Amino acid sequence: MTRRIGFPFCFLIRRLHIPRLLLLCMTCQLVICSLLQPSLEGSANLLHLFSNKSNQEQSYCEAETRLASSLDFWTLSSENLIAVLPIDPVKENYVRKVKNCIFSIALPTPFKSRVHLVAVSKEVLEDILDLDLSVSETEDFIQLVSGEKIVFGSIPLAHRYGGHQFGIWADQLGDGRAHLIGIYMNRQGEKWELQLKGSGKTPYSRNGDGRAVLRSSVREFLCSEAMHYLGIPTSRAASLVVSDDEVWRDQFYNGSIVKERGAVVLRIAKSWFRIGSLEILAHYGELDLLRTLLDFIIREHFPSVDVKEPNRYVGFFSIVVSKTAQLIALWMSVGFAHGVCNTDNFSLLSITIDYGPFGFMEAYNPGFVPNTSDDERRYKIGNQANIGMFNLNKLLQAINPLLDPGQKQLTAQILEGYPVLYYKRFRELFKAKLGLLGETKGDDDLIAFLLQLMEEKEADFTMTFRQLSEITQSQLQELSIPQQFWALKMISKHKLFPVWVSQYLLRLKSC
Repeated sequence: MTRRIGFPFCFLIRRLHIPRLLLLCMTCQLVICSLLQPSLEGSANLLHLFSNKSNQEQSYCEAETRLASSLDFWTLSSENLIAVLPIDPVKENYVRKVKNCIFSIALPTPFKSRVHLVAVSKEVLEDILDLDLSVSETEDFIQLVSGEKIVFGSIPLAHRYGGHQFGIWADQLGDGRAHLIGIYMNRQGEKWELQLKGSGKTPYSRNGDGRAVLRSSVREFLCSEAMHYLGIPTSRAASLVVSDDEVWRDQFYNGSIVKERGAVVLRIAKSWFRIGSLEILAHYGELDLLRTLLDFIIREHFPSVDVKEPNRYVGFFSIVVSKTAQLIALWMSVGFAHGVCNTDNFSLLSITIDYGPFGFMEAYNPGFVPNTSDDERRYKIGNQANIGMFNLNKLLQAINPLLDPGQKQLTAQILEGYPVLYYKRFRELFKAKLGLLGETKGDDDLIAFLLQLMEEKEADFTMTFRQLSEITQSQLQELSIPQQFWALKMISKHKLFPVWVSQYLLRLKSC
């Protein structure tokens, strides 16, 4: 009998340093466009579209059921954010220390050279943004997603936040190369925040140039869509454009600076607020603003929590702890290492955001580190669950000033329960990968035993589970492993492999 479990890896763009991504189940249609198409000429005029307010007020039944074939009546709005959350009173766009606000107004900086569309996600455009795929071929679309045109009624914003980077408080960080261009409410009534990444400097750019390069932008586009199709909560990528503008980067942090091409990704999420969004307010004692932002986040994104309840922050924290534990367990189940698990990269909605030096583990190794700048290996894949605990503790420290003594005790107890929540989900996921049903006392040992064999033989993480789903029980029982099951064949050389196989087959009989 064959039991099918696990996920396969595909090889994607080796030269861009993208290892195997789990994409067999990925059905998103990426439309790849020629990089050699003629340049697109456009004015700097605004697209005069209607405000998204009318879109938000109309009922679902009244909404257009067909997809928009142009951007003429497609609308965005920043009103939901700026009506409640204060804006930086300084309107000039220069690097500075910002206080007593959540956002700064900052316009994207258009590329100086011609811009080309590299890729779009058909599903994101059609199912989330209500745009027909043909819209992506228009000049208006390319100018919009490259930051050259601003939709009328939208106010581009850069978010102020701080964070702990590699365990150390880094003070003000913020959107240094990203612009939130507005919120879109689609025909399902869902609100999505649209953000351009690589679209120019903001008050939070520090020493950066505000740009992203094609290499890293392709990685973010592909991985965010891959993670979605693996069932892992994540931001999504709508489009990717590239220019001929020169951007200089030290790709391997070895002092060798090379010229690359500037690019912009249009990425979307239900919210871009992160742990660092609250940390910066607590750090500077802006407690009224901290309360305002927390209540806004709860009201918009935590429907199970009553924003009028005195214990609303306890309920909020409990959900974030639970969902963060589940998210990191999901990462581990597919061998995903985020690479930069700073508090400014951890979403309050517990989705995967900010794809930087991520990696997918090939040979099973708990010490796998995809980030070449992580010299101390703080964010190695085997330490991600511990980092989740660290980051949640920083979140708790940020909201503590708003809690009474009893609430502080409750939230501390909730945080103490994080390891149990994480390992419960981890166990469920790995049991599923092994095709184990029900509960048996020895399941934890069976999983740990296999992982130990994989580590010692440096077996491929994904293909081991994939091949276990394809090999027959009789082949396993006889230790007759065909050559095409090369990952299993590698583990079979371990002297304890027959012991594990016998335990595994015995466990399968109880399913």
